[in-house]
Amino acid sequence: MECEFPSVNSNKEEVKEIFSSVKTIAILGLSPDETKASHEVAKYLQEAGFKIIPVYPKEETILGEKVFRSLKEIDCNVDMVDVFRKPEALDAIAEACIARGDVKIFWTQIGIINNAAAQKAEDAGMQVVQNQCSMVEHKNL
Repeated sequence: MECEFPSVNSNKEEVKEIFSSVKTIAILGLSPDETKASHEVAKYLQEAGFKIIPVYPKEETILGEKVFRSLKEIDCNVDMVDVFRKPEALDAIAEACIARGDVKIFWTQIGIINNAAAQKAEDAGMQVVQNQCSMVEHKNL
């Protein structure tokens, strides 16, 4: 599937603005396995000074942070949701972001595209980035 949804993917100034305004990032699908991309990206973002919140179905802590089972369970403000899940899961994730009311950025990693979910997130007032690695984009700044 192609990324047909117009997002901030190609606009470096908007990406820079995102990372300068974001403090807390919920990482959906953050694996405890150090060889997985989600773990590497989360560790990088954490070391870059962002507060990461792991969302994963197992484990109690990942990268020293309490693991939550869902976005709904998170008991603090979430600025950005960074998704490492299958595209089919994005509709429900967009709805969970909308229900929270505090998510400003809806970001999906490389290969994760769902234009309908992206549109839903944008219609609710979120900035959307699809099919991009948050670590790579941050490093490029």
